[in-house]
Amino acid sequence: MKKQPPYYAVIFTTVRKEGDHGYDEMAVKMEALAEKQPGFLGFETARSEIGISVSYWKSLEAIKQWKNNSEHLLAQKKGKEMWYQWYKLRICLVEREYEFGQY
Repeated sequence: MKKQPPYYAVIFTTVRKEGDHGYDEMAVKMEALAEKQPGFLGFETARSEIGISVSYWKSLEAIKQWKNNSEHLLAQKKGKEMWYQWYKLRICLVEREYEFGQY
């Protein structure tokens, strides 16, 4: 999905606990749910020892609505209890973007 700056990026950096414990299933569910939220623009993720997931949003209000979504609140609770050893969340304003090649 083409995003036209300015827009917001929510960067979620994590270190997982051992085992899946339903994490992969919930991650797929949360991405599908986020795609239905007003203001959602896209999502990218990568995982090695550290996981980095970036979601893109039209506004801070759209981010706030996603944070407070009841199903997302349940996933956040499970994340703290079962899946994450550590995490950090950053919200950034993207003012400019450019790219090279085709993806």
